[in-house]
Amino acid sequence: MKSLIIIGIILFGLGGLLFYLNDMAVDLHVVYGSLCGIGIGLIIGGLVGYISKGSAVKDAQIRRELKQLQKEKAELEKEKVQTNITKTY
Repeated sequence: MKSLIIIGIILFGLGGLLFYLNDMAVDLHVVYGSLCGIGIGLIIGGLVGYISKGSAVKDAQIRRELKQLQKEKAELEKEKVQTNITKTY
């Protein structure tokens, strides 16, 4: 994701630089617009991917913790049943 953002910044900067350095003798506005548009798209895509990956990692961690707690609860219930059985005898 970080590499997408870096490439997007480079393309956006290149498009802006070429636009300001060109003497406008050749009509390349489409190329400049394309470079800037692709750059902005990559920047936004990289940010969205980075954010969604972070939330997915957090969700996965919460699921792992929930499964661990469920296992611990089941073990405690088994121990409780075993201690109740031994106390009755």
